[in-house]
Amino acid sequence: MSPRTLLWRIFLLVAVLMLASVAVWSAIFSHFDQASRGRQTAQTVVSIINLTRTALLNADPALRKDLLLDLATLEGIRIYPAEDDDKTTPLDDTAVLRRVIEDVRLQLGADTRFASSWEGLTGFWVSFRIKGDDPADNAEFWVMLPSERVMRPHALEWMWWGAAALCLAMLGAYMIVSRLNRPLKAMAAAARTVGRGEMPPRLSESGPTELADLAHAFNQMSHDLQQLDADRALILAGVSHDLRTPLARLRLGVEMCGADPADVDAMVSDIEDMDRIIGQFLEFSRVDGGETLAPLDLAALADELSALYARRGFPLTVRSSGTSLVTARPQALRRAITNLIENAITYTGAAPELETGSTGGRPFIRVLDRGPGIPASETERVKRPFTRLESARSNTKGSGLGLAIVDRIVRGQHGEFRLSPREGGGLDACILLPAAPKT
Repeated sequence: MSPRTLLWRIFLLVAVLMLASVAVWSAIFSHFDQASRGRQTAQTVVSIINLTRTALLNADPALRKDLLLDLATLEGIRIYPAEDDDKTTPLDDTAVLRRVIEDVRLQLGADTRFASSWEGLTGFWVSFRIKGDDPADNAEFWVMLPSERVMRPHALEWMWWGAAALCLAMLGAYMIVSRLNRPLKAMAAAARTVGRGEMPPRLSESGPTELADLAHAFNQMSHDLQQLDADRALILAGVSHDLRTPLARLRLGVEMCGADPADVDAMVSDIEDMDRIIGQFLEFSRVDGGETLAPLDLAALADELSALYARRGFPLTVRSSGTSLVTARPQALRRAITNLIENAITYTGAAPELETGSTGGRPFIRVLDRGPGIPASETERVKRPFTRLESARSNTKGSGLGLAIVDRIVRGQHGEFRLSPREGGGLDACILLPAAPKT
């Protein structure tokens, strides 16, 4: 499964490229190093054998034993007579050793033998012959050379050094990529803040030109959105002031015009609908009403709302379980829950149920009704402003802002607003909020 974050994608790409470059470099070095190393090793072996042979031929027979002892003690070179039935182990079949065997046999003769162990003694074993005046005096010997003179004894050590250098290079690559990725993560967090309807902190405009330009553009966009929100609130406030006063005069005039009572009631109802729609526009334009986040007990809020609606003739059934202490803006949250309750009463004619509790460490409050409900495929769409469902919960007299107001309030408090069909029919409107910190 490929990583999803930009940091790990770039880091893994850089790591793969570095590993590939090291592998290619090692292959090239090994290819060109094998030939020269094989020749040098073969020349060393031939020189040692020629010197050993010459020393044996020119040494006083009485002193040969001392010579062999000195060679074994001082140089680590051991010489033993060779027999046809010697127990030997062949050398490893590597490119370098094949080159060494080929070059040594060219200089010492095709009958030169090689072994990695002789009679149980490990080492680099090479045979040579000493020719006497009489063919019967010809003799064959084994020379054991220390393995470190033939093979590189620190190859594994060099591999560890290479691995350490590669790890340091990858660590440096990770630090570079993470430095580039940090501004992007900050921008993503700021974008989520804007999505909740809040003003994010200003992003740093330092660093590479491209990232600095992107941060500057984002800061400018955030400022423009804030200005648009302020202008919208100002316009809607002006609309409220300019329209509600004429509406009040119009209602007074309708009630005093002496028309048929049924017509008067219909016109007054329309005027009230217009006033309610204006109120929804104003409510949607407000972000937090100047409130700050504070601890709030959802169970206590549910009991308070139940008592309020009981006096209006709509007693609410309240069920509480578990911890329900949250961090919220009390008046804004009360307004959101009230909107859901009023919405349920409008479409069902009966009081909904309230349930508080906690799930996954997040306290919640749910408004449950037995109305026509909302199809699961439409639950996200109805949260958008000016959206109605004509077949399910339409209200042609409304503005389509009721659920959008709830969603805006909840998101502004770092919460989540979920709509889902209720089992057995109806709607389950759930508000999840951050738990209050423990004291």
